[in-house]
Amino acid sequence: MGGYKNRILEIDLSASRIEVTDVADEDKRRFIGGSGIAAKLFLDRFDLRADPLSPDNPLIIMCGPLTGTALPGTSRFVACGKSPLTGIWGESACGGNFGAELKMAGWDGVIFKGVSEKPCYLLIEDSHSQLLDASDLWGKDIYQVTDILKARHKGGRHAKVFAIGRAGENLVRFAGIGNDKGHFSGRTGMGALMGSKRLKAIVVRGRGTCEPALADEYKGLRQALIKKVNEAVPAQALRQMGTDAGMDLGMMTQDVPIKNWTFPPDFDLSANLGGPVLAERYLKRVHSCYACPIACKRVICVEDGPYRTEEGPGPEYETCCTFGTMILNKDLAGVIKANELCNRAGLDTISCGSVIAFAYECFERGIISKQDTDGLELRWGEIDPALKLIEMITTRKGIGAILAEGSREAAKIFGKGAKEFLVEVKGLEAPMHDPRGFHGMGLAYAVSTRGACHLQHMTLYIEQGMSAYPEVGLKSSYKGPLSDGKAQMYLISENLGVPCNSACLCIFVLGCLSATDFADMLRVTTGFNHFDVRELLESGERINLLKRTINAIMGIRREHDRLPKRLLTPLSHEGCIPDMDLMLKEYYELRGLDEMGRPKRGTLEAAGLKDIISRID
Repeated sequence: MGGYKNRILEIDLSASRIEVTDVADEDKRRFIGGSGIAAKLFLDRFDLRADPLSPDNPLIIMCGPLTGTALPGTSRFVACGKSPLTGIWGESACGGNFGAELKMAGWDGVIFKGVSEKPCYLLIEDSHSQLLDASDLWGKDIYQVTDILKARHKGGRHAKVFAIGRAGENLVRFAGIGNDKGHFSGRTGMGALMGSKRLKAIVVRGRGTCEPALADEYKGLRQALIKKVNEAVPAQALRQMGTDAGMDLGMMTQDVPIKNWTFPPDFDLSANLGGPVLAERYLKRVHSCYACPIACKRVICVEDGPYRTEEGPGPEYETCCTFGTMILNKDLAGVIKANELCNRAGLDTISCGSVIAFAYECFERGIISKQDTDGLELRWGEIDPALKLIEMITTRKGIGAILAEGSREAAKIFGKGAKEFLVEVKGLEAPMHDPRGFHGMGLAYAVSTRGACHLQHMTLYIEQGMSAYPEVGLKSSYKGPLSDGKAQMYLISENLGVPCNSACLCIFVLGCLSATDFADMLRVTTGFNHFDVRELLESGERINLLKRTINAIMGIRREHDRLPKRLLTPLSHEGCIPDMDLMLKEYYELRGLDEMGRPKRGTLEAAGLKDIISRID
């Protein structure tokens, strides 16, 4: 079997003990890898009702069978566990170079359990691994610790680093984990989980390779897929403008949220915050993850002014929204500074920027005042208060201690009707795509297993006409502001998208390929006999039902599959909103869920999950 190293490190931090484990070969085909295998391990071996920040909640870092191959878009890996932010299943994918290096060192993943007595980091050099003291690294930001560890472990192959910053150390519930400064497992607070274990970083160097099972077919497929990606329009836009290419188009299609999701399109904002101005004023060069022909990453520099920033990773589209349009700030240099501060601290820029925009609105409406904000005036259009709030959140000082809990908990503490201004699902702040313009995204946000999510499915690309998968029934002519037919469309796009975080394929690359291409990538890499599109979609359904079962055990029910009031409020008299009753009814029927939102017995049996039925009966 190709694509797998058949070894997973298991680290008991409480006992400073390192062991080796694996999963059954049949489970590799059923759940593929990545978050699929992580979810299976989580359900089988750990206490789902444990507090997210307790020693009993594991941090599971997993690669997929495609990770570390030379196929396009195969840099990715995932960090999983019970989310400190949402209290349910949490997962966050990351690109960069760490995942490929971990596979080359001979490992499919690492499981951390328990908690270390003192700060530590894990060093992996091929088959050798050891826990080392990180007391001197505690309190340092991600940029600093990355540079220190690379210098400390130099010689031979360059070390790859996956580390938390001060936000993770201080258990900010939306803290992320950074790989080489510019690549992040940002969503669901996996950095807080890592910090709760006093684990500062993982350093890896590997000298191996990731060989496919069907080498001859693999070579031809790789060449064909790279050509296909290079010729695809979405890839060309990402290469030229980065993910911020979506700002101008999104403003035209009502996809961009403005002033905490309350304003209609504003083209002055997009003209100042979009990809063209980022490239013209601040771009130094482009950068790519391992084995990616797209190179969507921006390396930028703000050379002077109050937001001077040294050359380093630039902001993504989401960050240009959360610290730009969401607070009516059109100073892109200020957004770049906010991005650097979040990167260094290890903060998810989506949740961080969203909770700050929420605080701005609470300030405007008199729910909080300067007495609550240590004298800060949170005024729309001004980035400086947001930059100060980033530091306060990171250190949990003043109002930052409240905002560090996430917007859902902050609203409970503020009271006075603050919950009316929330835009979150299951505790996870929504990504920067407005479902009032694309109703399928509304269903996606409502039913995603980790909370509001735009990456567990292909809906964004399909509904906006960027991608089509006719071989699985996904066309390219869906109308965004319509709810009819979207449940069927979303179900298929979810079955196709969920395996991305299991095979560990970049969703941008999948957006340039066909479903058949994706199935072929898995087949030639693993050697799974007769693996085809049908089995690919079946695996997506199985993994989704597995995660949904985990959430059901944790108490998630139909009432949690919903959109917040704000996203069900039209932006204008002519505006429309998703018909959630219609889409949820159809989705539940198609997915085989009961009236409480739990997988039915027959649904689990048909998906080959008979062994977990007793867990939710």
